[in-house]
Amino acid sequence: MIDRFALIASCAALALSGCASLTSQEEVRGATRASLPELPSQWRVDGALPGEVEIGWIEKLGDPLLVELVREAQLANRDIIAAAANVEASYAIARQARAGLFPSVDASVTGRQSDLFEDPAPGETTAVFLQPDYDFSLQASWEADVWGRVRAGRNAAYASAEAVEADLRFAQYSLAAAVAQSYFAIIEADLQIDVAERTYRSYAEIDRVVRARVREGYADEQDLRTAASDLASVRESLENAIGAKRSAVRALEILLGRYPATKLEGADQLPATPLAPPAGLPSQLLERRPDVIAAERDVAAAFSNLDQARAARLPILNLTGSVGGSSNELDSLLDGRSLFWSVVGSVLQPIFDGDLRGSQVDEADANKRAAVANYAATALTALEEVETNLDQVEVLRLREAALRDARDEALEAVRLAELRYKEGETDLIDLLSIQQRQFSTEQEFVSIQRSRVDQWVSLNLALGGSWDTERGEERD
Repeated sequence: MIDRFALIASCAALALSGCASLTSQEEVRGATRASLPELPSQWRVDGALPGEVEIGWIEKLGDPLLVELVREAQLANRDIIAAAANVEASYAIARQARAGLFPSVDASVTGRQSDLFEDPAPGETTAVFLQPDYDFSLQASWEADVWGRVRAGRNAAYASAEAVEADLRFAQYSLAAAVAQSYFAIIEADLQIDVAERTYRSYAEIDRVVRARVREGYADEQDLRTAASDLASVRESLENAIGAKRSAVRALEILLGRYPATKLEGADQLPATPLAPPAGLPSQLLERRPDVIAAERDVAAAFSNLDQARAARLPILNLTGSVGGSSNELDSLLDGRSLFWSVVGSVLQPIFDGDLRGSQVDEADANKRAAVANYAATALTALEEVETNLDQVEVLRLREAALRDARDEALEAVRLAELRYKEGETDLIDLLSIQQRQFSTEQEFVSIQRSRVDQWVSLNLALGGSWDTERGEERD
């Protein structure tokens, strides 16, 4: 006969399961929005371009080799490989959490064989028969998720998996930016080597002239030592630039997953810095940038973990059922006469646990507040990065223009000073001082060119647009 309690419990479970109150996505959005100050309708920096954020910013630099290197890094970089594996593991954990919503069913089949002895007739030996026995059973158990504890656990696991996936996406974007900037470092190092070599040749010529003037009595030992000292200083700068290139190459090779063998070469010149991209709106950034999305998903997971902890303090209803059979003939094992079945319902109400469940609720609530605060910090950092990079667009452009003028004037000043020194119209100290200024200005000009293109990459990364034209639309 059917266990009436089990039947009643089953009906109650189905009726109450719709009454569970779980945190909605709108509540999560409300909590994250409330954690932020009021956002402006437009970026505060003058000159920010309207329009949707663009994708494919690596390709916009116009360097096919750089595009190839970025794609190679996405496939071979060990950190990205590990992050991708973490995404798969996270979704596997989410599927495990979801499994609790369904009954678990197990089956077992047993076969036995025993000796059966029959008393013999007078004068006969004992008869022995082999008697087979077959048993099977099917057991099912299910926790009726009346208060949403299991569903909250599932929601938390899926939100965490989505956060890990968003972290992977931002890691991919960040890797693209790191590859580009390491590539630019190699090009800058080559350009600095060229500046140092040209300067070294110029200083070597001055050193030769000074030595000739000393022999002719037109210069003294101090001039000789001064020229030699400056020549050695430039040689040190040259060696430093050569070493910097090797370090930049190794750094890029590691990003690519290669052995750091210093075998890579870059382009001859830095790419021209493209125009600043459209920046969208501050509010749109929070819906687009992967690290902010990851922080929001962490908040959703924290809310669900709190739901789960609260539900764990309420009664737990379990339903179990079994059906089985036993027969000494395999073909009659499923006959109605051989079958038995049962349905059992049980309710577990925690009464005293030393405040275990209460402290778990407190922990989950604290974690929820921490997740909301972390979201606010991540979002504000993202907004600050965009504002700063938008501001730097004009700052670096003006600095480059000023340094270009300074470089050109310094080159002309050196040319005139060298002529005057050879004619005896100026002394060596003045000439070397002008040459040092010209050398420093050329180095700074190369550095500012690299800073401008680096900053353009950083702006695109801050805006959260995909570097990948082929997959950007799908992701954004």
